Amino acid sequence: MPTSVSPAKVIEAVRKAPGTRVKVAASDIDGILRGKYIHKDKFVSAVEGGFGFCDVVFGWDSQDVCYDNTTITGWHRGFPDALARIDLGTYRTVPWDDNVPFFLGEFVWQKDGKEVPFPLCPRQVLKRVLDRAQRSGLMPMCGMEFEWFNFAETPQSWADKKGVDPEPITPGMFGYSLLRANAAQPFFAALFNELGAFGIPIEGLHTETGPGVYEAAILFSDALEQADRAILFKTAAKEVGARFDIMPSFMAKWSAEYPGCSGHIHQSLSDGKINRFYDPKGRHGMSKLFESYLAGQVAALMQFAPMFWPTINSYKRLVDGFWAPVKPTWGVDNRTASFRVIPGSPKSTRLETRCPGADVNPYLAMAAVIAAGMHGVEKNLKLTAKPVTGTNQGAEDVPRAPRTLIETTHVFTQSDVARDWLGDDFVDHFAATREWEWRQWLDAVTDWERKRYFEII
Repeated sequence: MPTSVSPAKVIEAVRKAPGTRVKVAASDIDGILRGKYIHKDKFVSAVEGGFGFCDVVFGWDSQDVCYDNTTITGWHRGFPDALARIDLGTYRTVPWDDNVPFFLGEFVWQKDGKEVPFPLCPRQVLKRVLDRAQRSGLMPMCGMEFEWFNFAETPQSWADKKGVDPEPITPGMFGYSLLRANAAQPFFAALFNELGAFGIPIEGLHTETGPGVYEAAILFSDALEQADRAILFKTAAKEVGARFDIMPSFMAKWSAEYPGCSGHIHQSLSDGKINRFYDPKGRHGMSKLFESYLAGQVAALMQFAPMFWPTINSYKRLVDGFWAPVKPTWGVDNRTASFRVIPGSPKSTRLETRCPGADVNPYLAMAAVIAAGMHGVEKNLKLTAKPVTGTNQGAEDVPRAPRTLIETTHVFTQSDVARDWLGDDFVDHFAATREWEWRQWLDAVTDWERKRYFEII
């Protein structure tokens, strides 16, 4: 729904909806939607004045353990309420929850006597990047794809298994299989139909290579709408799956035996009328603007790496010889490159950035790729890197991506480009959260260690 909706009409629609509840949610740092139900009367007052939401959602990790190394929020500040603003343009109803009205929110704070975007709010981080792009007269357009595994598990069965040996809903390695899609037909159909009714139009849905793997492509839109759809998609798939005793997992790589799960981002730039990436006279149909945008991603995207490889597990997906690209390379319709140039019509010419995994926070991943691309546009960078053919053929001298979260976090912290586009407050806070994640990993004792050392050493 466009952001120019009439507040009066939205409020009227909410009042007429059955029941007394309204569902509201906002993204935390890890891309987990944190939300609540509020009464309709509370919603009406929140439209005008916002509503309180404990700022611990930016002060704890995915397991609700509070960070000990952050400054803007933390134990030292007592976790007060932050002010959340409802975006009426995100209005939709939830088909599998009695059609309860639903809205996304974002956080603001008071600074120098004025209400400004809260610098740690992922949706506000993306909006900061988009506002700067739009000052150049450009509107980023995006489409997101997710691959994910589906398991015949419930939260209780998974807890009982203590995190070992999940059971995929189908066996075998059958990509694009109508037979495997039909094996879980009610769930497959519910994903396509109910998510469409929820305002997440699915362009394509099919099985991928691996047991119980699906891939969905979300219909192209402006970047903010696409990020909203993407974060809602991950939560919606889990809520719909639960009805069928199916547990979707967007973990980047759950097993060394199978390919990882991607979160590819398709992009183009519009001036409000035409796709500015298309030029029939350009190299591979690419405009000079497209080349500068791509050059920015080739040059700078690795500086944003923790935003699209945000977990310890993200880096297990980056295995040489698998589908996930491991070098900042580009190619023409080459799915083994990080940046896949897709030539086509004035409407379809675009860039697919294939680095991100399915474990991303969509707001932050989209902010990262657009910021890197727009850095190239603002600096009028030239695309001097040669396109690769095959699997990184022609990129032998291109350095491989780092293999650990702490390495990419150190690069991110030192990036002038990241600080310029995202702000010091966000860079420092996000880096601290990734350093925390790394320390949790260092303290963990894994199944691999027990299997390797318990008896023999």
